[in-house]
Amino acid sequence: MKNSSSTVFITGASRGLGFEFVRQYAADKWNVIACCREPSSAEKLQALAKTNPAVRIEKLDVTDDENIAALADKFKDTAIDLLISNAGIFSGAGPHINAMSGDKTQDFGSLDSQAWMKVLRTNTIAPMMVAQAFQHNLSLRQGSKLVMISSRMGSIGSLSRETGIAYRTSKAALNAAMKSASIDLKDQGTIVISFHPGWVQTDMGGKEANLTPEESVASMRRTIANLKPENSGQFLTYDGQILPW
Repeated sequence: MKNSSSTVFITGASRGLGFEFVRQYAADKWNVIACCREPSSAEKLQALAKTNPAVRIEKLDVTDDENIAALADKFKDTAIDLLISNAGIFSGAGPHINAMSGDKTQDFGSLDSQAWMKVLRTNTIAPMMVAQAFQHNLSLRQGSKLVMISSRMGSIGSLSRETGIAYRTSKAALNAAMKSASIDLKDQGTIVISFHPGWVQTDMGGKEANLTPEESVASMRRTIANLKPENSGQFLTYDGQILPW
């Protein structure tokens, strides 16, 4: 997977899966554009960039359309081989609520429309606005790849629990948007997929999860490297298995 001329663009790069994507691709000598909301407080990312000149940190709030447009203009002549849309939240009610701790604003009977809209804005609309803004960059590389980090919780066919309505709907909608984008970008040769990264030991997944970020990302990278045009539009597990919609 080593390719010194390849460039990967990653959102939500300061922690969790995003940071691990940065670390692993940088170790394989990719040029990495690592985006996060607050670069000044991203201590792990800053430390990695200091020891690896291939890592370039950029400020990006994926919910800020002006910020997206400005960054796209800054990189307008840069070919991107792989765009990983990783930035996301579980809850619109607070930053420290995850799938394990629960969020009453996502339970039927106590749904909160504003918290729900925040989750949809971050998890569904923002990734597509980023993809749209950087479509040209992806078009500069034949066989480029656009990866959405989704979740099994967005699979309607796999739904077996009633909790997490806002998060579940945001990922189901993201999968639908991804499928549409895969058709829109077919002619330019960009492969578009959604990933369920597994249950991972991140701030969102919690400490009880059965996968480390290192394991999840390493497996996703192997799957990404082996993607073919016929995979475009699929919803996959981290290890490449097809998930039901």
